[in-house]
This record gives sequence, C-alpha cells and structure tokens, in this order.
Amino acid sequence: MMWQDLIFMIGSGLSIVFLAPTLRDATARVPLGTSLPSMGIGFVYGATFFTLGMTFSAAGSLAAGTMWALIAMIRSPTGMGISARLFRLESPALLAADLRRWINQQRAEHSRAEQYVSSDHGY
Repeated sequence: MMWQDLIFMIGSGLSIVFLAPTLRDATARVPLGTSLPSMGIGFVYGATFFTLGMTFSAAGSLAAGTMWALIAMIRSPTGMGISARLFRLESPALLAADLRRWINQQRAEHSRAEQYVSSDHGY
C-alpha cells in the first residue's frame, strides 16, 4: 500500500464525518448546485483511484460521493418529495407528520383544480 492511498482515504473519511451532521439535520437545505457536482467529483475520483490501484482511496471517494448523493436526495430544497421523505433519518413520528402534510397538500391541490372547473355543462 502506498502512503498516498492512506492519506486520500483519511481525507475522504474526514469529509464523510464532516458531512454527517448535514445529513442528520432536518432543517438543513443544501442546493443541488453544490451537492450534485460534489457527488460527481467523488464518483469520478473513486473510479480514477481504482484504475490507479489505490483501492482505499477509491473506496473513500466512492463513500464520499455516496454521502453527497444522499444529501442531494434528502437535504436539497427541491428534494423533499414523498420519495425523499421516506428515507429521512428522523423518528417515525416525524415521518408520519411529513406524510400527513404531503397528503393534505395533494388534497388541497386537487380541490383547487376543481374550483376552476366550469359549472356550465353546455360550454
């Protein structure tokens, strides 16, 4: 094992440690313009390190890219759809509250659409 492989792996591990609070913080909102390029860089670096025979660096970079992918999916301002809510890392009570809010939003959107339907059947 090369010492550089160990250094890059430690650096990736530290980035995962520093990103974990963002993933756990329910109020955190990370723009996709930040998380998606960081995710891509992690995956490209991982593949590059793997082709160089630096397996520990590759694993660390792929793990960091995966962490950024989770942040993009769960903590982006636009990523709070129903699929992302199912993967949240909080209590089941918070998940249930999110599901109720989503269902109520869907009902409200449906009822708003009905208020614009013409009552004139011949028109």
